[in-house]
Amino acid sequence: MAAERYDYIIIGAGSAGCVLAGRLTEDPSARVLLLEAGGKDNSLLVKMPAGVGSLLSAKGDYNWGFWTEPEPHLDGRRLWWPRGRGWGGSSSINGMIYIRGHARDYDQWRQMGLRGWSYPDVLPYFMRSETLEKGADAYHGGEGPLHVSTAASRHPVFSSFIAAGGQAGHKLTDDFNGYQQEGFGPFQLTIKDGQRWSASAAWLRPALSRPNLTTETGARTTRILIDKGRVVGVEFVQAGQTRQVYADAEVLLSAGTVQSPQILQLSGIGDPESLKTAGLTTVHPLPGVGANLQDHLDVILSWETPNLKTAWSHSKGLNRLTTGLSYMLFGQGFGRQNFLEAGAFLKSRPDLDRPDLQLHCVMAIMKDHGKVAVPKDGFSIHVCQLRPESRGKVALRSADPFDDPAIFAGYLATDEDLRALRQGVAIARDVAGQKALTAIRGGEVEPGESVSSDADVNAWIRRTAETIYHPVGTCRMGAADDPFAVVDDTLRVIGLSGLRVIDASVMPTLVGGNTNAPTIMIAEKAADMILGRPAPPPMDVPIYGDAEGARRP
Repeated sequence: MAAERYDYIIIGAGSAGCVLAGRLTEDPSARVLLLEAGGKDNSLLVKMPAGVGSLLSAKGDYNWGFWTEPEPHLDGRRLWWPRGRGWGGSSSINGMIYIRGHARDYDQWRQMGLRGWSYPDVLPYFMRSETLEKGADAYHGGEGPLHVSTAASRHPVFSSFIAAGGQAGHKLTDDFNGYQQEGFGPFQLTIKDGQRWSASAAWLRPALSRPNLTTETGARTTRILIDKGRVVGVEFVQAGQTRQVYADAEVLLSAGTVQSPQILQLSGIGDPESLKTAGLTTVHPLPGVGANLQDHLDVILSWETPNLKTAWSHSKGLNRLTTGLSYMLFGQGFGRQNFLEAGAFLKSRPDLDRPDLQLHCVMAIMKDHGKVAVPKDGFSIHVCQLRPESRGKVALRSADPFDDPAIFAGYLATDEDLRALRQGVAIARDVAGQKALTAIRGGEVEPGESVSSDADVNAWIRRTAETIYHPVGTCRMGAADDPFAVVDDTLRVIGLSGLRVIDASVMPTLVGGNTNAPTIMIAEKAADMILGRPAPPPMDVPIYGDAEGARRP
């Protein structure tokens, strides 16, 4: 039987993999195979924005449902790590918030020696990917596959939250992805006409009719095939059968921050000591594989709204059935909402050059990722630290490719990380104490007024903090003198030909915000690199707080 051969093999149909499949098959001569361990994104829960809570809270067809190892600075707790499985990956289960991060995040990458990754370099790719519902401008695109709308539910929780931020003396902004990130304002959302607009909807599904794209679902990659320093193909298991396929041009690893390093390690690519511990032979030593793990740690404060209906009232009893039927039959009703339409980017210290805290306002009392239902109406304010100093790692639990990897997140390993979160709690409480919110809220549910001293708040943070789903960095991009770099600034794996990593794992540092939009940008830029297309000219636009021309690295 002749070997199956393609030009490009993409491992993973998550956000980056969908973009790559869509962009590479625009060239009709390119033969592309897309491998996905999960299935198709056909569920109503995926399409309906209100389904986000069910998708994030349970392991299943659309969620790998990982757990960390016991976290030493979080009272030894193992933390729940949802990661998307199936077409669209995490863009099919996330909160649908479209945030790019701060412009200086990308300038920092350029200052680390990564050519072509400054804000002026990456802005054209953000814009290329996007159609902003209200129309293109200097910061936003109007012709891209990813539809982005501005939050518009008009629920008083969100308008009151934004107004309270202004009353507390903070800035206001109408576009977190434009001139001014800092302040309170409405989120932009990857929702179109009341439906989740995932990377699958934007890039993969339009490409399915192209004869040069082959997709395989239920295809669990077990290793990358290497011959004399070149990656030549992929081995995967599907329906209990082991198959091997071969790439004449490149293998593109887009399995995400957890599984991209896992697949590299299973293939003998990584730190020799770690591989030896797992019972594997080193094929290509790269000590940085799995290291440099960074994530946004999050705490949730909540208040009752005794005279205002929120998600609880809309989803209890028969209302839950009515919501589902209204959405399924007519595309209308409460199911069109993601419950999470306003937020803020703030500084925990005035001397910082960009916000290091993000607030998410949720029209529900949240507890344990939605796993625990709180039977009352209310709202929550999530507080996450945007730029943690702490680092963790992803390692193999064993040489069995079907074992979940071991995740050592390393949260709160530094005093600064704890201080920033504690200050974020104080800021959120101050905002909740402003007239706009006291007019609609009752008592504080979590952490409760008895938690007031620094020591009490510290203990509460260690007892309750969780991920807000933004892990990055485990196959980090680095300059030539970086001994722990896994890929170079063209995303090629260092020391091997025929292999690139293209997903959130390549980010050298966390960006200041949700990570789906940056992951999509990385894949858009990678597609140009792979196809040999010139990068668009840099776009230098002003950002708040910079003198003209002073920002460029």
